[in-house]
Amino acid sequence: MKERRSRALTAALLAPAAMFFVFLLLVPLVVVLVFSFGVRGPAGGYQAGFTFDNYLNLAARGKAFYNTLTLAPLATLLTALFAFPMAYFLALKANPKYRVALLVLVMAPFWTSQLLRYYAWIMLLGNKGIPSWLAWIGIHDVRIINTPVAVLIGAVYGFLPLMVPPIYVSLEKLDKRLLEASADLGATPVRTFFQVTLPLALPGVAMGSMLVFILLMGDYILPQFLGGGKVFFIGNALVDLFLQSRNWPFGAAVSVALVAIMFVTIYFYMRFVLSKTDTRRAALV
Repeated sequence: MKERRSRALTAALLAPAAMFFVFLLLVPLVVVLVFSFGVRGPAGGYQAGFTFDNYLNLAARGKAFYNTLTLAPLATLLTALFAFPMAYFLALKANPKYRVALLVLVMAPFWTSQLLRYYAWIMLLGNKGIPSWLAWIGIHDVRIINTPVAVLIGAVYGFLPLMVPPIYVSLEKLDKRLLEASADLGATPVRTFFQVTLPLALPGVAMGSMLVFILLMGDYILPQFLGGGKVFFIGNALVDLFLQSRNWPFGAAVSVALVAIMFVTIYFYMRFVLSKTDTRRAALV
């Protein structure tokens, strides 16, 4: 009887989250999957049908896939490289009295609109910004805005606050005695970092990387503003297919392909990270 009550209570507690998951995630995915096999109506939109032509035509958006699959991972890597020293300082070096205040400062960019921040970068990276400053010291004809470099700069700036907290949490929970033991055994600070600190911080790096990578893969505003329509992401392609050309079936096929790529990438990435983490923890034990 107690076991049945426990199961009923567990089911009741999980029911709201399960309904949310089914109706707001799985059902829309099924609808998009069904649309991807349809055909474009005479006036646009969706018309019932069953064809694989939409998937066979994915190469037509190859540039958007290429830009997304190269710039999104690269931007994620750069964001992690910038975020790790910040998180390391906050967790292991900063005065505990000021850690909360410093974390708040890291999250401060989120207090303003994303559009305002990207508009600011348009001014900084435009001809009257950094290129004009470089020209003043003799470096001429530098173009940053509407290039992949501008998109990478905007990505690192925009998503850095999402990367720092997960890494900080992993480092903050790190047992400081492991660092002391490594030093007592004669390891240099560099060796201690790569053999103790970094492996134990991998779960935080993985979590932060997933957050940044998933958001970048579907981002529309960043390449639209800092890429100027010349650096085209899949998000931009989807806006064009659904809202302008109104080719919903092809847009649905692109969406399904994007979800599949993200799922496969994250699956193998997490398997790799977890295997490395478990191996390192076993070695430390």
